[in-house]
Amino acid sequence: MATTKWVVDPTHSEVQFKVKHLMITTVTGYFGKFNVEVATEGDDFAKASSILFTADVDSISTNNEQRDTHLKSADFFDAANHEQVKFEGKTFEKESDEEYKLHGNLTIRGTTKPVTVNVAFGGIVVDSYGQTKAGFTVTGKINRKDFGLTWSAVTEAGSVVVSDEIKLNSEIQLVKQS
Repeated sequence: MATTKWVVDPTHSEVQFKVKHLMITTVTGYFGKFNVEVATEGDDFAKASSILFTADVDSISTNNEQRDTHLKSADFFDAANHEQVKFEGKTFEKESDEEYKLHGNLTIRGTTKPVTVNVAFGGIVVDSYGQTKAGFTVTGKINRKDFGLTWSAVTEAGSVVVSDEIKLNSEIQLVKQS
C-alpha cells in the first residue's frame, strides 16, 4: 500500500500547555508556530511510519510579554540556543476506535526523553474544498525538570511559584496530501 502524507492545517490547530502558578491558578501558554507531518499506510494512523511535531520556542505566548520573555530565556526554554521543541512519534498504539497512545521521544532544550501522550481520534472528513482532513486531540503530562527547565522560586510564605508538572493539550487537524 502507498504511503500517505499528512500535514498540519495551522488555522484549525492549536498547541497549548498549562502550568500551576503559586499552586492556586493555572496559566495557559501557546506555541504560535508549529508543524506536524505524518506518514501513514493509506488512511490508517495506527500504521503511521513517521510522526514529527516541531514548535518554535520563540513563538511562545502566555498573553504576558514579561512572562513570555522569561520563558524564552536561559531560565526555561533557552530559545537563543534551542530554537525548537520536537516530538518524534515511534508507535501509535490503538486502544479503541477513537483512543490511542502515542509513544515517542520529546526533545526540549537539547534533552530527549521518552514520552507517551493520549490521542483521541476525531475522524476523517472531506471539507467543502475537497480536502481530506483528520482530527485529533492530544493530551499528556510531563515534568519540566526532566528537560532542564529547572528554574524555581518560593514565595516568602513558602509557596512554590511554578509547578513541575506541565499539562499538554493540542487540537490537531491534518490535511491529506495528494
